[in-house]
Amino acid sequence: MREAREIDEAFTLEVLEELVAIDSVNPAFRAADGSPGRGERAIATYARELLDGLGLETHVYEANAGRPSVVGILRGTGAGRSLMLNGHLDTVGPGAMREPFAPRVEGGRLHGRGAYDMKGPLAACIGAAHAIARQDRRPKGDLVLALVADEEDASLGTREVLRHHAVDGAIVAEPTGMRLCLAHKGFVWLAVKTRGVACHGSDYLRGVDANTRMIQALGPLVELQDRLPAGEAHPLVGPVSLHLAQLDGGEGPSIYAGRCRGRIEIRTIPGEASIRALEEVGSIVESARATMPADAIELEEELARPPFEAVPGSVVAASVADATAALLGSPPEIIGVPFWTDAAFLREGGADTVVFGPSGAGAHADEEWVDLESVLDCAAIFARTAVSFCGS
Repeated sequence: MREAREIDEAFTLEVLEELVAIDSVNPAFRAADGSPGRGERAIATYARELLDGLGLETHVYEANAGRPSVVGILRGTGAGRSLMLNGHLDTVGPGAMREPFAPRVEGGRLHGRGAYDMKGPLAACIGAAHAIARQDRRPKGDLVLALVADEEDASLGTREVLRHHAVDGAIVAEPTGMRLCLAHKGFVWLAVKTRGVACHGSDYLRGVDANTRMIQALGPLVELQDRLPAGEAHPLVGPVSLHLAQLDGGEGPSIYAGRCRGRIEIRTIPGEASIRALEEVGSIVESARATMPADAIELEEELARPPFEAVPGSVVAASVADATAALLGSPPEIIGVPFWTDAAFLREGGADTVVFGPSGAGAHADEEWVDLESVLDCAAIFARTAVSFCGS
């Protein structure tokens, strides 16, 4: 039998609708008119004013001009652990979504861009802070709300916030369908570049095809791509995977390609298997280099994000599980996910971190919705977790 939610449900749902109504498309994505997204300025202003009204101590941090993140702190009475509720303000572009910033409620679901990823979770975080702020007795430790910019692109927001705030524990409120996520994959983007000699297609004595060099270099990658999924697997997120994501070389059929560029993505897992996969790609390129001039091929790491795994015996995980069981009658399912979240940065920063959020569907899709009952359940679970973890 479930217990009552000790939150202001009307307030939480009103915040959700207001969040979805604000266009916060990341500038890395396109707005409906094809221009770069508007970014987080408007939604950050709304969030700060809202948190100020709840009596939280607020701060705004900008890693880049015009890309604000908002931190709200509900100070505890002292001598307790601090907990961060982390969620991102930005969304991907609206795509072909009909009226993306006009929140629409149908059948217990709220539809709109960002409803699921992740303004529903943001509303749950704010609803939890509102519930605790209204209590006669505060927890001992601080509750920190980190409403961050740029998670959908380069995670500028969380990284900037962590330059200013350290916490003992954290919940990244990405939508997980009310399941408790204790691990997720990371990724590495690699660029392989080959050089040839560009000239007219008829000049076969001088021309050297950079595309052919790329094929020669990356031929063994096919075997590695097929082999990795059958190798060592993490119990929650599965094996390392690899794919050749892009190839770009040549200017036309009558020209020897002077340059070719291939981009590889490796989806990494906690443990040594990911390191070995990276080493194998390096070995493939080195073997090719032995057959070419020294400057004909190079390998470059473009971007890397670490995988995430919760600390063994996580106190935050136990607190979320206990709060879920108390509210819903049973503990949450334990899962891992294949995508990346800011949880990896929080874990690297020393915080006991998990990922937990509401149910819904349509992240990055043309139809997106969040289940309203699950948003309210999350708000209540976050509030219970904060009291338990921070100390009552």
